[in-house]
This record gives sequence, structure tokens and C-alpha cells, in this order.
Amino acid sequence: MPTLLELAYEAVDSKKAEDIVVLNMEGISLIADQFIICHANSERQVQAIAREVADAASKEGYTVKRLEGFDAGRWILVDLLDVVVHVFHRDERGFYNLEKLWGDAQLLNVEEEI
Repeated sequence: MPTLLELAYEAVDSKKAEDIVVLNMEGISLIADQFIICHANSERQVQAIAREVADAASKEGYTVKRLEGFDAGRWILVDLLDVVVHVFHRDERGFYNLEKLWGDAQLLNVEEEI
């Protein structure tokens, strides 16, 4: 069985999310152990990516604590407790720039581990 991080990463990748970044938040934030940040080019694709993450996690028995921003499709947060997935519309990602906000976090290369 894949880890929650691997499962979420594979879910966003399977829906063609772009510029997928994984931040190790351990010791930096109490919110989650890892953040996955990615974007898509349309609201519909943003929603499809978030839906895939939530469905894949639920199917494997992981808790989906909340799904925020789904209706607007501009920035959807999928809270899986230990892993939080941020799916942005391309136009919103640069504005919020979470990678810079959490600049102390180490980048993880999940793709190599899968």
C-alpha cells in the first residue's frame, strides 16, 4: 500500500497537474507533515485534480478532513491530516506563492521514491 504522500502525489500527477512541488513541513508547521502544491490551467481541471486526491485517499481508507474552495475552482485545499494538497489555478499560484511563504521547508523529491 502506498504512503499517503505517495498516493496524493500519484493522484495529482494522474490528472496532469503542473509544477508539482512537495514541501517537508515537519518541524516547521503544526498543520501537516507535507504540503503538495500544484496547479492547473482551468477551474474544471483544478476540481478534477482535487476530486481525484480525495477519492483516491478515501478509497485507501485515509481520512479526508476537509475540501475547501471546490466550488470556485481557483484554489482548492484537500486536507488529509498529515498531508495537505493545494491545487491552484495557474493564475492564483503565483499570487499566493506558498513555496516562498514556506521557504524554510525542504523540497522533497517524491517522484524518485515512487
